[in-house]
Amino acid sequence: MRKLLLTTLMFLCVMWATPARADVGIGLFLGEPTGFDLKIGVGPQSGIDLVFGYTTFRDARTGYGHVTYLVTPLVGHGSSITVPLRLGIGAAIFGPSNDIGFAIRAPLEIGLRFRSPIELYGEIAAALDVVGVGDTPFLDLQGGVGLRLYF
Repeated sequence: MRKLLLTTLMFLCVMWATPARADVGIGLFLGEPTGFDLKIGVGPQSGIDLVFGYTTFRDARTGYGHVTYLVTPLVGHGSSITVPLRLGIGAAIFGPSNDIGFAIRAPLEIGLRFRSPIELYGEIAAALDVVGVGDTPFLDLQGGVGLRLYF
């Protein structure tokens, strides 16, 4: 009887389990930095964001890349749109190959995710440049807008 009860309980748990939604979005981010964007969902309310490109178009196109862990504490819902608010922490690497810089970044991102697989978003990030830019760390402000297509 005990085995039957345990088997039934396990069967019900498996039947009611829902897989985690792990979206993958690719797109373009314009601003500071500018580059190709890849967002990988790792859970229902979290994801990893990668951007590879340039620091800005005006600064002789210095190479840039960052990885950021994003969480989504708030999501507004409308009839044809959702509005996620994301907070993150991550790291950036930038500069020419002979003078690589490193920064710790903390972005605030707000998105407009339509019922289609398209999302428009804006981001403001504080970046603490700790290596490669002069002798002392300094706080930089990054920001821009982006477009992602989800799969």
